[in-house]
Amino acid sequence: MGRLFGTDGVRGLANKDITAELALDLSVAVAHELGGHGAFGGHRATAVVGRDPRASGEFLSAAVMAGLASAGVDVLDAGVLPTPAIAYLTQRMNAEMGAMLSASHNAMPDNGLKFFARGGHKLADEIEDRISGRVGNHWERPTGAAVGRIRPFDRGAEFYIEHLLEAVPGRLDGLRVVIDAAHGAASVVGPEAFRRAGATVDVIGGDPDGLNINDGAGSTHLEHLQEAVRLRGADMGVAFDGDADRCLAVDAQGEPVDGDQIMAILALSMHEGGELHDDTLVATVMSNLGLIRAMEAEGIRVVQTAVGDRYVLEEMRRHGYSLGGEQSGHVIMLEHGTTGDGVLTALALGQRVVSSRTTLRDLAGVMTRMPQVLVNVPGVDKSRVDSDALVTEAVRAVEAELGAEGRVLLRRSGTEPLVRVMVEADSQDRAQGYADQLAGVVRERLTL
Repeated sequence: MGRLFGTDGVRGLANKDITAELALDLSVAVAHELGGHGAFGGHRATAVVGRDPRASGEFLSAAVMAGLASAGVDVLDAGVLPTPAIAYLTQRMNAEMGAMLSASHNAMPDNGLKFFARGGHKLADEIEDRISGRVGNHWERPTGAAVGRIRPFDRGAEFYIEHLLEAVPGRLDGLRVVIDAAHGAASVVGPEAFRRAGATVDVIGGDPDGLNINDGAGSTHLEHLQEAVRLRGADMGVAFDGDADRCLAVDAQGEPVDGDQIMAILALSMHEGGELHDDTLVATVMSNLGLIRAMEAEGIRVVQTAVGDRYVLEEMRRHGYSLGGEQSGHVIMLEHGTTGDGVLTALALGQRVVSSRTTLRDLAGVMTRMPQVLVNVPGVDKSRVDSDALVTEAVRAVEAELGAEGRVLLRRSGTEPLVRVMVEADSQDRAQGYADQLAGVVRERLTL
Protein backbone atom coordinates (compact mmCIF):
# COMPACT_ATOMS: atom_id res chain seq x y z
CA MET A 1 0.00 0.00 0.00
CA GLY A 2 1.30 3.46 -0.87
CA ARG A 3 1.54 6.38 1.50
CA LEU A 4 -1.91 7.50 2.69
CA PHE A 5 -1.08 11.21 2.74
CA GLY A 6 -0.08 13.01 -0.44
CA THR A 7 1.60 16.38 -0.81
CA ASP A 8 -1.48 18.15 0.57
CA GLY A 9 -3.54 15.83 2.74
CA VAL A 10 -5.53 12.78 1.66
CA ARG A 11 -7.38 13.17 -1.62
CA GLY A 12 -9.39 11.02 -4.03
CA LEU A 13 -12.82 10.19 -5.43
CA ALA A 14 -15.40 10.90 -2.73
CA ASN A 15 -17.37 7.91 -1.47
CA LYS A 16 -14.95 5.54 -3.19
CA ASP A 17 -11.41 6.52 -2.21
CA ILE A 18 -12.43 9.07 0.41
CA THR A 19 -15.22 7.34 2.34
CA ALA A 20 -17.13 8.23 5.47
CA GLU A 21 -15.45 5.29 7.18
CA LEU A 22 -11.97 6.53 6.26
CA ALA A 23 -12.85 10.08 7.33
CA LEU A 24 -14.06 8.84 10.72
CA ASP A 25 -11.13 6.47 11.35
CA LEU A 26 -8.57 9.00 10.20
CA SER A 27 -10.07 11.69 12.44
CA VAL A 28 -9.86 9.38 15.44
CA ALA A 29 -6.18 8.79 14.64
CA VAL A 30 -5.62 12.55 14.29
CA ALA A 31 -7.30 13.16 17.64
CA HIS A 32 -5.02 10.65 19.35
CA GLU A 33 -1.86 11.96 17.68
CA LEU A 34 -2.49 15.71 17.99
CA GLY A 35 -4.60 15.77 21.11
CA GLY A 36 -2.10 13.92 23.22
CA HIS A 37 -2.54 10.85 25.32
CA GLY A 38 -5.05 9.93 28.00
CA ALA A 39 -7.14 12.94 28.96
CA PHE A 40 -5.34 15.15 26.41
CA GLY A 41 -2.95 16.56 28.97
CA GLY A 42 -5.62 17.13 31.59
CA HIS A 43 -8.09 19.15 29.49
CA ARG A 44 -10.56 18.66 26.68
CA ALA A 45 -8.98 19.14 23.26
CA THR A 46 -10.69 21.31 20.64
CA ALA A 47 -10.80 21.08 16.83
CA VAL A 48 -12.02 23.56 14.21
CA VAL A 49 -13.63 21.87 11.19
CA GLY A 50 -14.52 23.46 7.85
CA ARG A 51 -15.26 22.44 4.29
CA ASP A 52 -15.69 23.73 0.77
CA PRO A 53 -19.20 23.65 -0.78
CA ARG A 54 -18.94 20.37 -2.71
CA ALA A 55 -21.82 17.99 -1.96
CA SER A 56 -19.68 15.18 -0.56
CA GLY A 57 -18.29 17.57 2.05
CA GLU A 58 -21.62 17.44 3.81
CA PHE A 59 -21.39 13.78 4.79
CA LEU A 60 -17.59 13.70 5.02
CA SER A 61 -17.44 16.64 7.44
CA ALA A 62 -20.11 14.91 9.52
CA ALA A 63 -17.90 11.81 9.64
CA VAL A 64 -14.82 13.84 10.60
CA MET A 65 -16.68 15.59 13.41
CA ALA A 66 -18.12 12.27 14.60
CA GLY A 67 -14.66 10.73 14.72
CA LEU A 68 -13.17 13.65 16.63
CA ALA A 69 -16.04 13.85 19.12
CA SER A 70 -16.02 10.08 19.69
CA ALA A 71 -12.35 10.43 20.67
CA GLY A 72 -13.21 13.08 23.26
CA VAL A 73 -12.50 16.22 21.20
CA ASP A 74 -14.83 19.24 21.26
CA VAL A 75 -15.60 20.39 17.72
CA LEU A 76 -16.29 23.88 16.40
CA ASP A 77 -18.18 23.44 13.11
CA ALA A 78 -17.16 26.46 11.00
CA GLY A 79 -19.10 25.33 7.92
CA VAL A 80 -18.09 26.52 4.44
CA LEU A 81 -14.87 28.56 4.63
CA PRO A 82 -11.53 28.65 2.80
CA THR A 83 -8.70 26.39 3.89
CA PRO A 84 -6.59 29.34 5.14
CA ALA A 85 -9.56 30.46 7.25
CA ILE A 86 -9.58 27.11 9.05
CA ALA A 87 -5.83 27.35 9.58
CA TYR A 88 -6.25 30.87 11.00
CA LEU A 89 -9.19 29.92 13.22
CA THR A 90 -7.29 26.92 14.58
CA GLN A 91 -4.65 29.37 15.77
CA ARG A 92 -7.08 32.05 16.95
CA MET A 93 -9.21 29.64 18.99
CA ASN A 94 -6.10 28.00 20.46
CA ALA A 95 -7.39 24.66 19.19
CA GLU A 96 -5.23 21.57 19.27
CA MET A 97 -6.14 20.73 15.68
CA GLY A 98 -8.07 21.78 12.61
CA ALA A 99 -9.61 19.83 9.75
CA MET A 100 -10.62 20.94 6.26
CA LEU A 101 -12.69 18.94 3.77
CA SER A 102 -11.65 19.97 0.26
CA ALA A 103 -10.10 18.70 -2.95
CA SER A 104 -8.89 22.21 -3.80
CA HIS A 105 -8.94 22.77 -7.59
CA ASN A 106 -10.07 19.20 -8.39
CA ALA A 107 -13.44 18.51 -9.99
CA MET A 108 -16.54 18.13 -7.82
CA PRO A 109 -16.55 14.28 -7.55
CA ASP A 110 -13.23 14.38 -5.64
CA ASN A 111 -12.73 15.40 -2.06
CA GLY A 112 -9.95 15.40 0.49
CA LEU A 113 -8.99 15.79 4.11
CA LYS A 114 -6.41 18.28 5.33
CA PHE A 115 -5.39 18.55 8.97
CA PHE A 116 -3.68 21.28 10.94
CA ALA A 117 -1.76 21.10 14.21
CA ARG A 118 -1.94 23.67 16.99
CA GLY A 119 -1.22 27.13 15.63
CA GLY A 120 -2.77 26.25 12.26
CA HIS A 121 0.36 24.59 10.88
CA LYS A 122 0.35 21.86 8.26
CA LEU A 123 1.56 18.48 9.45
CA ALA A 124 5.12 17.30 8.90
CA ASP A 125 5.62 14.06 6.98
CA GLU A 126 6.61 12.12 10.10
CA ILE A 127 3.44 13.20 11.92
CA GLU A 128 1.31 12.15 8.96
CA ASP A 129 3.04 8.77 8.97
CA ARG A 130 2.35 8.31 12.68
CA ILE A 131 -1.31 9.19 12.09
CA SER A 132 -1.50 6.65 9.27
CA GLY A 133 -0.04 4.03 11.60
CA ARG A 134 -2.78 4.68 14.15
CA VAL A 135 -5.68 4.16 11.73
CA GLY A 136 -7.67 1.08 12.76
CA ASN A 137 -5.80 0.56 16.03
CA HIS A 138 -7.70 -0.50 19.15
CA TRP A 139 -8.35 2.42 21.51
CA GLU A 140 -10.11 3.16 24.78
CA ARG A 141 -13.36 4.92 23.96
CA PRO A 142 -14.58 7.69 26.27
CA THR A 143 -18.14 7.48 27.54
CA GLY A 144 -20.65 9.73 29.26
CA ALA A 145 -19.50 13.30 29.76
CA ALA A 146 -16.05 12.44 28.36
CA VAL A 147 -17.23 12.35 24.75
CA GLY A 148 -16.67 15.47 22.70
CA ARG A 149 -19.36 18.02 21.89
CA ILE A 150 -20.10 19.49 18.45
CA ARG A 151 -21.19 23.11 18.24
CA PRO A 152 -21.74 25.49 15.31
CA PHE A 153 -19.08 28.18 14.99
CA ASP A 154 -20.99 30.94 13.24
CA ARG A 155 -18.45 33.65 14.10
CA GLY A 156 -15.70 32.00 12.07
CA ALA A 157 -16.38 33.90 8.83
CA GLU A 158 -16.45 37.27 10.60
CA PHE A 159 -13.24 36.52 12.51
CA TYR A 160 -11.52 35.59 9.25
CA ILE A 161 -12.64 38.72 7.37
CA GLU A 162 -11.49 40.90 10.27
CA HIS A 163 -8.12 39.14 10.15
CA LEU A 164 -7.76 39.81 6.41
CA LEU A 165 -8.53 43.51 6.76
CA GLU A 166 -6.11 43.86 9.65
CA ALA A 167 -3.39 42.11 7.65
CA VAL A 168 -3.94 44.39 4.62
CA PRO A 169 -5.17 47.66 6.12
CA GLY A 170 -4.72 49.81 3.02
CA ARG A 171 -7.96 51.04 1.45
CA LEU A 172 -9.03 49.97 -2.04
CA ASP A 173 -11.34 52.89 -2.78
CA GLY A 174 -11.58 53.58 -6.51
CA LEU A 175 -10.43 50.07 -7.49
CA ARG A 176 -12.84 47.99 -9.58
CA VAL A 177 -12.24 44.25 -9.26
CA VAL A 178 -13.85 41.18 -10.78
CA ILE A 179 -13.66 38.16 -8.48
CA ASP A 180 -14.04 34.61 -9.78
CA ALA A 181 -14.74 32.55 -6.67
CA ALA A 182 -14.84 29.18 -8.50
CA HIS A 183 -18.26 28.50 -6.92
CA GLY A 184 -16.07 27.58 -3.98
CA ALA A 185 -15.26 28.25 -0.36
CA ALA A 186 -14.55 31.99 -0.79
CA SER A 187 -17.79 32.79 -2.62
CA VAL A 188 -18.99 34.88 0.34
CA VAL A 189 -15.93 35.95 2.32
CA GLY A 190 -13.80 36.92 -0.71
CA PRO A 191 -16.14 39.55 -2.18
CA GLU A 192 -17.14 40.75 1.29
CA ALA A 193 -13.53 41.43 2.28
CA PHE A 194 -12.95 43.47 -0.89
CA ARG A 195 -16.16 45.45 -0.42
CA ARG A 196 -15.27 46.32 3.17
CA ALA A 197 -11.85 47.48 1.96
CA GLY A 198 -13.61 49.95 -0.34
CA ALA A 199 -13.33 48.25 -3.73
CA THR A 200 -16.12 48.07 -6.29
CA VAL A 201 -16.68 44.36 -6.77
CA ASP A 202 -18.21 42.27 -9.55
CA VAL A 203 -18.50 38.55 -8.87
CA ILE A 204 -18.54 35.58 -11.21
CA GLY A 205 -18.40 31.96 -10.08
CA GLY A 206 -20.02 32.97 -6.81
CA ASP A 207 -23.10 30.75 -6.68
CA PRO A 208 -22.09 27.37 -5.24
CA ASP A 209 -24.74 24.65 -5.34
CA GLY A 210 -22.61 21.73 -4.18
CA LEU A 211 -22.13 20.45 -7.73
CA ASN A 212 -20.54 23.31 -9.68
CA ILE A 213 -17.31 23.94 -7.75
CA ASN A 214 -14.39 24.56 -10.17
CA ASP A 215 -16.72 23.76 -13.09
CA GLY A 216 -15.44 26.08 -15.82
CA ALA A 217 -14.61 28.65 -13.15
CA GLY A 218 -11.80 29.78 -10.89
CA SER A 219 -8.03 29.76 -11.18
CA THR A 220 -7.94 26.79 -13.58
CA HIS A 221 -10.31 28.49 -16.06
CA LEU A 222 -9.13 32.08 -16.39
CA GLU A 223 -10.84 32.65 -19.74
CA HIS A 224 -14.14 33.67 -18.11
CA LEU A 225 -12.43 36.12 -15.79
CA GLN A 226 -10.44 37.58 -18.66
CA GLU A 227 -13.63 38.23 -20.61
CA ALA A 228 -15.45 39.68 -17.60
CA VAL A 229 -12.63 42.11 -16.77
CA ARG A 230 -12.55 43.44 -20.32
CA LEU A 231 -16.33 43.71 -20.67
CA ARG A 232 -16.82 45.45 -17.34
CA GLY A 233 -13.85 47.80 -17.62
CA ALA A 234 -12.34 46.57 -14.35
CA ASP A 235 -8.87 47.48 -13.15
CA MET A 236 -8.03 43.86 -12.43
CA GLY A 237 -9.51 40.44 -11.80
CA VAL A 238 -8.63 37.73 -9.29
CA ALA A 239 -9.48 34.04 -9.40
CA PHE A 240 -9.51 31.60 -6.51
CA ASP A 241 -9.57 27.82 -6.57
CA GLY A 242 -12.16 25.69 -4.76
CA ASP A 243 -10.74 26.12 -1.27
CA ALA A 244 -9.23 29.57 -1.96
CA ASP A 245 -5.70 28.82 -0.86
CA ARG A 246 -4.43 30.09 -4.20
CA CYS A 247 -4.98 33.19 -6.32
CA LEU A 248 -4.21 34.08 -9.91
CA ALA A 249 -4.99 37.43 -11.51
CA VAL A 250 -5.61 39.18 -14.83
CA ASP A 251 -4.82 42.77 -15.70
CA ALA A 252 -7.20 45.34 -17.20
CA GLN A 253 -6.47 44.05 -20.71
CA GLY A 254 -7.38 40.52 -19.62
CA GLU A 255 -3.79 39.23 -19.67
CA PRO A 256 -3.00 36.55 -17.04
CA VAL A 257 -0.77 37.37 -14.08
CA ASP A 258 0.54 34.12 -12.61
CA GLY A 259 1.86 33.23 -9.19
CA ASP A 260 5.45 34.08 -10.07
CA GLN A 261 4.46 37.56 -11.20
CA ILE A 262 2.30 38.05 -8.11
CA MET A 263 5.24 37.05 -5.90
CA ALA A 264 7.50 39.44 -7.78
CA ILE A 265 5.07 42.33 -7.23
CA LEU A 266 4.61 41.59 -3.53
CA ALA A 267 8.32 40.94 -2.96
CA LEU A 268 9.21 44.36 -4.37
CA SER A 269 6.50 46.01 -2.30
CA MET A 270 7.73 44.34 0.89
CA HIS A 271 11.36 45.01 -0.05
CA GLU A 272 10.64 48.72 -0.41
CA GLY A 273 8.81 48.76 2.93
CA GLY A 274 11.56 46.89 4.77
CA GLU A 275 9.23 43.94 5.37
CA LEU A 276 10.99 41.29 3.27
CA HIS A 277 13.08 39.40 5.80
CA ASP A 278 16.71 39.00 4.75
CA ASP A 279 15.68 40.33 1.31
CA THR A 280 14.72 36.78 0.39
CA LEU A 281 11.82 35.25 -1.53
CA VAL A 282 11.12 31.52 -1.28
CA ALA A 283 9.87 29.80 -4.45
CA THR A 284 9.91 26.26 -5.85
CA VAL A 285 12.07 24.70 -8.53
CA MET A 286 9.14 25.15 -10.95
CA SER A 287 9.15 28.93 -10.69
CA ASN A 288 10.11 30.66 -13.91
CA LEU A 289 13.70 31.67 -14.51
CA GLY A 290 12.36 35.13 -15.27
CA LEU A 291 11.34 35.51 -11.62
CA ILE A 292 14.83 34.69 -10.40
CA ARG A 293 16.44 37.12 -12.82
CA ALA A 294 14.00 39.93 -11.96
CA MET A 295 14.55 39.50 -8.24
CA GLU A 296 18.32 39.38 -8.58
CA ALA A 297 18.18 42.66 -10.50
CA GLU A 298 16.36 44.24 -7.56
CA GLY A 299 18.73 42.87 -4.92
CA ILE A 300 16.38 40.10 -3.77
CA ARG A 301 17.62 36.55 -3.29
CA VAL A 302 15.43 33.63 -4.37
CA VAL A 303 15.64 30.37 -2.42
CA GLN A 304 14.06 27.40 -4.21
CA THR A 305 12.46 24.32 -2.65
CA ALA A 306 10.78 21.14 -3.83
CA VAL A 307 7.32 21.58 -5.40
CA GLY A 308 4.55 21.99 -2.85
CA ASP A 309 3.58 24.91 -0.66
CA ARG A 310 4.29 22.82 2.44
CA TYR A 311 7.99 22.74 1.49
CA VAL A 312 7.96 26.46 0.84
CA LEU A 313 6.45 26.98 4.27
CA GLU A 314 9.00 24.71 5.96
CA GLU A 315 11.84 26.75 4.46
CA MET A 316 10.18 30.00 5.46
CA ARG A 317 9.64 28.87 9.05
CA ARG A 318 13.18 27.47 9.28
CA HIS A 319 14.78 30.84 8.49
CA GLY A 320 12.01 33.31 9.29
CA TYR A 321 11.48 34.38 5.68
CA SER A 322 8.36 36.49 5.21
CA LEU A 323 7.21 35.71 1.64
CA GLY A 324 7.10 32.60 -0.50
CA GLY A 325 4.92 30.65 -2.86
CA GLU A 326 4.38 28.80 -6.10
CA GLN A 327 3.76 29.62 -9.73
CA SER A 328 0.29 28.09 -9.31
CA GLY A 329 -0.77 30.97 -7.05
CA HIS A 330 -0.13 29.57 -3.58
CA VAL A 331 1.39 32.62 -1.86
CA ILE A 332 2.36 32.58 1.81
CA MET A 333 2.78 35.77 3.81
CA LEU A 334 4.17 34.26 6.99
CA GLU A 335 3.45 37.23 9.23
CA HIS A 336 -0.27 36.85 8.51
CA GLY A 337 -0.85 33.17 7.81
CA THR A 338 0.50 29.65 8.01
CA THR A 339 -0.63 28.54 4.55
CA GLY A 340 -1.31 29.91 1.10
CA ASP A 341 -4.24 32.34 1.26
CA GLY A 342 -5.87 33.39 -1.99
CA VAL A 343 -8.03 36.16 -0.55
CA LEU A 344 -5.16 37.65 1.44
CA THR A 345 -2.94 37.54 -1.65
CA ALA A 346 -5.63 39.22 -3.76
CA LEU A 347 -6.12 42.00 -1.21
CA ALA A 348 -2.37 42.62 -0.99
CA LEU A 349 -2.15 42.74 -4.79
CA GLY A 350 -5.04 45.20 -4.99
CA GLN A 351 -3.50 47.36 -2.29
CA ARG A 352 -0.22 47.47 -4.22
CA VAL A 353 -2.05 48.62 -7.37
CA VAL A 354 -3.78 51.40 -5.45
CA SER A 355 -0.75 52.56 -3.44
CA SER A 356 1.58 52.56 -6.46
CA ARG A 357 -0.93 54.55 -8.55
CA THR A 358 -0.13 52.41 -11.54
CA THR A 359 -1.67 49.42 -13.29
CA LEU A 360 -1.36 45.73 -12.59
CA ARG A 361 0.05 45.34 -16.09
CA ASP A 362 2.89 47.74 -15.31
CA LEU A 363 3.58 46.09 -11.97
CA ALA A 364 3.68 42.61 -13.53
CA GLY A 365 6.17 43.88 -16.11
CA VAL A 366 8.92 43.77 -13.51
CA MET A 367 9.61 40.23 -14.71
CA THR A 368 9.71 38.72 -18.18
CA ARG A 369 8.48 35.14 -18.24
CA MET A 370 10.79 32.76 -20.07
CA PRO A 371 8.93 30.37 -22.39
CA GLN A 372 8.37 27.24 -20.30
CA VAL A 373 7.26 23.82 -21.56
CA LEU A 374 6.21 20.89 -19.37
CA VAL A 375 5.92 17.39 -20.85
CA ASN A 376 4.58 14.50 -18.77
CA VAL A 377 6.06 11.06 -19.49
CA PRO A 378 3.79 8.37 -17.96
CA GLY A 379 4.43 4.66 -17.46
CA VAL A 380 8.11 4.96 -16.54
CA ASP A 381 10.33 3.84 -13.68
CA LYS A 382 10.64 7.23 -12.05
CA SER A 383 13.06 5.90 -9.41
CA ARG A 384 15.83 5.70 -12.06
CA VAL A 385 15.45 9.18 -13.51
CA ASP A 386 18.44 10.52 -11.56
CA SER A 387 20.63 7.41 -11.94
CA ASP A 388 20.28 6.46 -15.59
CA ALA A 389 23.51 7.49 -17.29
CA LEU A 390 22.01 8.21 -20.72
CA VAL A 391 19.21 10.35 -19.26
CA THR A 392 21.79 12.31 -17.26
CA GLU A 393 23.98 12.73 -20.34
CA ALA A 394 21.03 13.99 -22.41
CA VAL A 395 20.09 16.53 -19.75
CA ARG A 396 23.66 17.83 -19.50
CA ALA A 397 23.88 18.18 -23.28
CA VAL A 398 20.71 20.30 -23.40
CA GLU A 399 21.88 22.39 -20.45
CA ALA A 400 25.16 23.04 -22.23
CA GLU A 401 23.35 24.18 -25.38
CA LEU A 402 21.01 26.46 -23.42
CA GLY A 403 23.73 27.96 -21.27
CA ALA A 404 22.44 30.93 -19.28
CA GLU A 405 19.44 31.28 -21.61
CA GLY A 406 17.45 28.39 -20.16
CA ARG A 407 16.96 25.64 -17.65
CA VAL A 408 16.10 21.93 -17.48
CA LEU A 409 14.28 20.10 -14.70
CA LEU A 410 13.26 16.44 -14.53
CA ARG A 411 10.87 15.80 -11.65
CA ARG A 412 9.32 12.58 -10.38
CA SER A 413 5.58 12.54 -9.71
CA GLY A 414 4.77 11.92 -6.08
CA THR A 415 1.77 9.70 -6.83
CA GLU A 416 2.15 8.17 -10.32
CA PRO A 417 4.76 6.29 -12.41
CA LEU A 418 5.43 9.52 -14.24
CA VAL A 419 8.31 11.91 -14.89
CA ARG A 420 7.74 15.58 -15.66
CA VAL A 421 10.20 17.17 -18.07
CA MET A 422 10.37 20.94 -17.81
CA VAL A 423 12.45 23.13 -20.13
CA GLU A 424 12.79 26.90 -20.21
CA ALA A 425 14.45 28.61 -23.16
CA ASP A 426 14.62 31.94 -24.95
CA SER A 427 11.88 30.90 -27.38
CA GLN A 428 8.78 28.73 -27.22
CA ASP A 429 9.89 26.58 -30.16
CA ARG A 430 13.30 25.95 -28.63
CA ALA A 431 11.79 25.04 -25.24
CA GLN A 432 9.29 22.69 -26.89
CA GLY A 433 11.95 21.04 -29.02
CA TYR A 434 14.28 20.33 -26.11
CA ALA A 435 11.39 19.17 -23.88
CA ASP A 436 10.20 16.71 -26.53
CA GLN A 437 13.76 15.52 -27.10
CA LEU A 438 14.35 14.81 -23.40
CA ALA A 439 10.92 13.26 -22.97
CA GLY A 440 11.83 10.84 -25.77
CA VAL A 441 15.02 9.83 -23.96
CA VAL A 442 13.15 9.31 -20.68
CA ARG A 443 10.48 7.25 -22.46
CA GLU A 444 13.07 5.09 -24.25
CA ARG A 445 15.23 4.48 -21.20
CA LEU A 446 12.73 4.21 -18.35
CA THR A 447 9.51 2.73 -19.76
CA LEU A 448 8.22 -0.02 -17.48
